[in-house]
Amino acid sequence: MTQSVESFGELLKETRHSAVHLEMRDSYAVAGEADDFEAWKRTGVADTDPASPYWSLWVDLVSEAVGRGVVMRRARVVSEPVSDYIRFEHAGTGVVVAAGEEVRWLPRRLASDIALPGNDFWLFDGRLAQFNVFSGDSRWTHTDFTEDPAVVKLCASAFESVWERGTPHGLYAV
Repeated sequence: MTQSVESFGELLKETRHSAVHLEMRDSYAVAGEADDFEAWKRTGVADTDPASPYWSLWVDLVSEAVGRGVVMRRARVVSEPVSDYIRFEHAGTGVVVAAGEEVRWLPRRLASDIALPGNDFWLFDGRLAQFNVFSGDSRWTHTDFTEDPAVVKLCASAFESVWERGTPHGLYAV
């Protein structure tokens, strides 16, 4: 079971101002990218074609949202040295940056004093948090949603703290 890009797209279409995403895992076992990850591990070459089947839906979503004025930012808290999966993510991140997403990376050792939620999340317009819940083997299990003001405030604060300390994608070397 996975959340489709299309269902995420419906949330993004309702977003008016901002969509921020905090990722805190060193690996993800997402079915839709397994083949690309394996190919990258074999060849060291990432799919960076925004029109490829791997990227096109996401690039279209980001481009459309940014085109109507939504600021999209993603921050990743990563262990160093980084995992193979994080190297794979880093190799393809230029695609989302070119589409309009801003991305920063923060070494986990620099995040020890930041109050972080227990799960990765998206925060839409500073009012709706979508938590992406993963199992111990890095497989996505489900999403939880909340508009609870205290939880939204924690997510916003965590994201902004990571963002302030993070290194922009183009300057972060893996």
